[in-house]
Amino acid sequence: MGSPPVPSAGDSDQADVREWRAGWLGGQPPSYRLTRFVFLRGLALIYAVAFAILWRQGPGLIGSRGLLPAERFVARVHNAGSFLDYPSLFYWNASDTALNGLALFGLVLALLVLAGLENAVAMFALWALYLSYCHVGQIFWGYGWEILLLETGFLAIFLCPLRGLRPLANRLAPSPVVIWLLRWLLFRVLFGAGLIKLRGDPCWRDLTCLVHHYETQPVPSPASWWLHQAPIWFHRLGVLFNHFVELIATFALFAPRRIRHVAAGAMIGFQLLLIVSGNLSFLNWLTLVVCVCALDDSLYSRVLPAPMRAAVERLDAAPSQSGAHTVAVAILASVVGVLSIGPVLNMLSPRQAMNQSFDPLHLVNTYGAFGSVGRVRNEIVLQGTREAVAETARDWREYELPCKPGDVRRRPCLVTPYHYRLDWQMWFAAMSDAESEPWFVHLVYKLLAGERDVVRLLAKNPFAGAPPRFVRAELHQYRFTRLGDGSSAYYQRTRIGSYMDPVSLQSPALLRYLRGYGLLRR
Repeated sequence: MGSPPVPSAGDSDQADVREWRAGWLGGQPPSYRLTRFVFLRGLALIYAVAFAILWRQGPGLIGSRGLLPAERFVARVHNAGSFLDYPSLFYWNASDTALNGLALFGLVLALLVLAGLENAVAMFALWALYLSYCHVGQIFWGYGWEILLLETGFLAIFLCPLRGLRPLANRLAPSPVVIWLLRWLLFRVLFGAGLIKLRGDPCWRDLTCLVHHYETQPVPSPASWWLHQAPIWFHRLGVLFNHFVELIATFALFAPRRIRHVAAGAMIGFQLLLIVSGNLSFLNWLTLVVCVCALDDSLYSRVLPAPMRAAVERLDAAPSQSGAHTVAVAILASVVGVLSIGPVLNMLSPRQAMNQSFDPLHLVNTYGAFGSVGRVRNEIVLQGTREAVAETARDWREYELPCKPGDVRRRPCLVTPYHYRLDWQMWFAAMSDAESEPWFVHLVYKLLAGERDVVRLLAKNPFAGAPPRFVRAELHQYRFTRLGDGSSAYYQRTRIGSYMDPVSLQSPALLRYLRGYGLLRR
């Protein structure tokens, strides 16, 4: 009987290669059924929050009696633009009934997807509805997370079967191409944010931006006060971690499985830190949802229940293929490839813009955040009085918004992923003057009129019985108190001056200004 063959050096090398492929590439092609399940549930949660914001705050912001009525905006589009410039269902009807009814419909549909509905038609409806609101929401719906939700939501349509109703019940396998397109989206979100920081404020290069950021960001959280107390070396490490995740780890999205999973863990951890340290609406939550697509079923199968794993194994045993779906995904990839030229050129440009769309459907966009960081925090404080003469009035009472710093003794709130849009916009307004913010002047008028839908946007209305005779706006500088100084307040504030002089409902300058912008109801 012959002796067994002796392994050659070449055989050993091949075994090493096979072992490397099994460990790092995963051996078998990855499955994304559990990835799709987790991704769609997370996306549905974000949609639900977004439509809840519309339902609750829409009447006061863009309703017929709101600060920037959608009906007025649509009328201007009819006169000077076209449907293709601002594609929206509200192009034909922007009444309060339509705005409120479709917001509620979107909320219910998002909850159904959260409960398990997996259907391309449902995902298309959510995308089309939210696109419609973004195109009539004007300044209040002009933030980067809106276009991120639209781009993510559009890609999600192609992950779902056309006739599916239940998760893990259809044999149509998720397209790896769509998963890669979502990774390409995540790369642009993070890498674009990293580049704009390096090109922007010098404090990102000398590692000191976080010394100021926690105090001066739009809406601080309870953790912001504590993080602000940290020593400078801690803030420098935070900036270094930010640069590592956004500028280095992002390239691992296109690496073999284990490297990609480790990088995804760093990205997820980074987003969780951002969620805790500030109220940036659903931006970081949505980025977390997109991070889900950097992982695959080899990881999810370890943490999800056994029945889910068993269902996936049964479906993977005989996956269904659809010629129509394959063609649709191929067209999608081609469109994304062409539309990516603008965002890529923007990232390469020394004049890089952030949060910009290159098409009216917001299919492929460029992203970025905090290219500059404020060194001081100025806040507008709205005050009213019922006294007959504003110049001699002493009883000025302050309005409070839900999360914006006001009362220095009130602890910063944690509201993310929900978003108080008026609070956020007030942060921007403090960087300019009142005359350049028509919505703000209209807000003052609405407070004088006691407009119910607008007053509901506030946390504290000191004139619940009847509106004030005069309203004014004061500008204050806010700074966090320091740990150990014995103060029970979270802020100390110093008056800078007047932001808007006292006005009444009969003030000629106020009425003339609002008529000039078409904001007075005839």
